[in-house]
Amino acid sequence: MATEEQESSGDEHGRPGEPCTVVIFGAAGDLTKRLLIPALYNLLDAKLLPAQFAIVGFASAQMSSEEFRSKLGKEIPEFATTKVDPDLWRWFSERLYYESGDFKDAEAYKRLAETLKKVDKEQGTPGNYLFYFATSPVFFGEIVKQLGACGLSNEEGGHWRRVIIEKPFGRDLESARALNKEVKSILDEHQIYRIDHYLGKETVQNMMVFRFGNGIFEPIWNRRYIDHVQITVGETVGVEQRGGYYETSGALRDMVPNHIMQLIALTAMEPPISFHSEDVRDEKAKVLHAIQPPLPEEVLTRAVRGQYGEGHEGAVQVPGYRKEANVDAHSATETFVAMKLTIDNWRWAGVPFYLRTGKRLPKRVTEIAIQFNRAPLVLFRNTMVEKMTPNMLVVHVQPDEGISLQFNAKVPGPVVNLGSVDMNFKYSEYFGGGRKIGYETLLHDCMIGDPTLFQRDDTVEAGWAVVQPLLDVWNALPPRNFPNYGSGSWGPKESEDLLERDGRQWRKIP
Repeated sequence: MATEEQESSGDEHGRPGEPCTVVIFGAAGDLTKRLLIPALYNLLDAKLLPAQFAIVGFASAQMSSEEFRSKLGKEIPEFATTKVDPDLWRWFSERLYYESGDFKDAEAYKRLAETLKKVDKEQGTPGNYLFYFATSPVFFGEIVKQLGACGLSNEEGGHWRRVIIEKPFGRDLESARALNKEVKSILDEHQIYRIDHYLGKETVQNMMVFRFGNGIFEPIWNRRYIDHVQITVGETVGVEQRGGYYETSGALRDMVPNHIMQLIALTAMEPPISFHSEDVRDEKAKVLHAIQPPLPEEVLTRAVRGQYGEGHEGAVQVPGYRKEANVDAHSATETFVAMKLTIDNWRWAGVPFYLRTGKRLPKRVTEIAIQFNRAPLVLFRNTMVEKMTPNMLVVHVQPDEGISLQFNAKVPGPVVNLGSVDMNFKYSEYFGGGRKIGYETLLHDCMIGDPTLFQRDDTVEAGWAVVQPLLDVWNALPPRNFPNYGSGSWGPKESEDLLERDGRQWRKIP
């Protein structure tokens, strides 16, 4: 997000991040090579990295800095979103360092501190450190504790120290509160950047501009004109090689308290008094606190869980979840969730928010669909038109970022027949630009100290509070009918029933 300084200067391209060293814990893992390094390279290509910049990888794998540079140099062509410029990569590679060590070993952090001093001297980085936790969540609290013990979390002499923590932040409300307490015993809230890569998507960031920067939408963005909202996050893939992790997570924990809650907050928030980070985050927090968690007795009628069986991904036959690697043959883990939520405030009273997310669905898609109230049929009672399609605004988050508006128009001819028309806006067609990872904006924002797109402690806990009743009831009542949807379908029949009971249906996604 643009800072107030950028807005006042009119610099639409932004400014480079502040001089710093990025320390990646878990640097030998997939997240680093697939997403973080390509995203940082894209920032360099966009002239948004500072001249005084370095990366220090930290992981248990034994490796020298030279070996780390060589490893990433071989991997970057596969994962980069553009052709790698040899000169840019040479500049980037010269600023790569590596320190091996155990996350629980205090001596390793002392070595890291010495390496950072060396990097400051060689690269001119002035002691500003950005620590990225690309590790298993079990290490989050331990790493923070070790950073505090060796003094690397201390902000002194005008130097900043910031920490980016990946999801999942906790596995339920109680553990999220405990982790917040543990992390904040060492760090101040302004140092903590809880990342959600969905908020790096252009269309997600554009939600506030779309709503509050256009005079035609905000006046009708309320219960008087909107019938309901649907949020779909679908994946065509199964759990792939992540069966062990998914068995401890499931679709509910993996997607709903973080990604989907952030999409709801941006869709439903009130206009902030400014785009200052805390003003925006205050309004997002208000929405999440206004969501009514279902009562235990409501869980069975307002939420649906599913697990995929065998079926097809395109023309390929694929196994059911229980046949995947590292998955229990009698697993009760859900791979699909659908819910009905309500927001108890003036703007959204009576407007249901339906959400669904799952694996092995027919299409990889993330979208927010706002269905408006139907127009009265009185004008058309003497025509051949029996019903009118309601207007629908769809925010396409991925894979094709854009916005579409569906409305009715008369089909040419002597009689009154209506046809549904789509007006489609796609970012790639209108603005052009290369493909991005989705982490670029978030990493850059952290370098300039803008936390707007990151989760605050209260929003994390508010998201978990909404899903906690489901976790409790589903844990007490194991599913009896898993698997209950075939791979390549839109989930179990109960998902359709959830909307049909209210006289609605899921949008047919083309």
